[in-house]
Amino acid sequence: MNAIGPALRRVRDVALLPTIAILLALLFGAVLMILSSPLVKGFDPTLPLTSYRALVVGAFGSTTGLVNTVVSAAPIVLAGLAVGIGFKAGLFNIGAQGQFLMGAVASTMVAITLNDSPAVVAIPLSLVGGLIGGLAWGFVPGFLKAWTGAHEVVTTIMLNYIAIYVVAYIISGPLRGEHVTFARTDTILAGALPVILGHDGHIGILLVALIVPAAWWLLFRSTIGFEIRTVGANPDAARYAGMRPRWITVFTMSLCGMLAGLAGAMDILGQVHYMPASFSTSVGFDGIAVALIGRAHPVGILFAGLLFGAMQAGAGLMQIQAGVPVQMVSVLQAVILFFLAAELIVRRVVRVRTPSAGVTELSTVSRTYGEQTGL
Repeated sequence: MNAIGPALRRVRDVALLPTIAILLALLFGAVLMILSSPLVKGFDPTLPLTSYRALVVGAFGSTTGLVNTVVSAAPIVLAGLAVGIGFKAGLFNIGAQGQFLMGAVASTMVAITLNDSPAVVAIPLSLVGGLIGGLAWGFVPGFLKAWTGAHEVVTTIMLNYIAIYVVAYIISGPLRGEHVTFARTDTILAGALPVILGHDGHIGILLVALIVPAAWWLLFRSTIGFEIRTVGANPDAARYAGMRPRWITVFTMSLCGMLAGLAGAMDILGQVHYMPASFSTSVGFDGIAVALIGRAHPVGILFAGLLFGAMQAGAGLMQIQAGVPVQMVSVLQAVILFFLAAELIVRRVVRVRTPSAGVTELSTVSRTYGEQTGL
């Protein structure tokens, strides 16, 4: 019983601020809906209730909604892990978007090449292609960080833009389909992930269900996970203890790239089944918000990813029933992130004490970024 008390306090400390941020974001969204309602159909103080009810029903009110929620959440959770594990090592991986795109295009290249092969061969090899594509895009900033001191925030942002144009070149040129009306690949056949739930519930969601506990074990039960967390807390102490911070940095960024690349592969192989030259997605950036809401913990990232997936799944019904545009979901997500970033202000306003477990992942990364950039 004595061990349960501290554990519950730890859970409370970790979950309290994200919960408050979500509630404040919902309150902000409600005020925004009420103030803007006269521009649409007249003043309606009940519009927030109608909108949020439709959002919940669209996400959880039917089997189709539940499946859409889980499918939408799956790549976001992987992207969140790609950012959250980096946080544990003191790294701010802004490059999940580029890693996602490179994993997507690499898996597409493999899948298109194996279109005439058996699915039992094409599917795993296509997923491995996504892992390798993301790994390569994560290795570069990790190597530059470890051996040249180049800050990962700068290099990953630049690699995001490079990835966009690399994808555009590959899809518009060598990988463009033969009988298509716009720049995209042929349809993926053998490499498409099999459906196990409803219309869109592909097998990739089971893969995510295995990766989340594996990430928890890696961080909190393995030697390499202990080294990752030690390097993130104090690189000098880690070096004094015989660890190799440079190699840990490269390993962590490569692992993060693999997870984001797998998210891209899963999105293409499980839902889209082809890749356009201008692949528009915000999964990589959603991963940053999810990692912050989940406090960089795999279980927290899982629940935060499900929250974002539910918002995306219910947005359509919210627009149909309440007339609120689906862009409101993006507004809510951005406001949640804003309140998380303004942690000190939120704690003072709502009179919440500083967590007993020490500084948060966000403040750790922010401090590290400030020390290394001189800000």
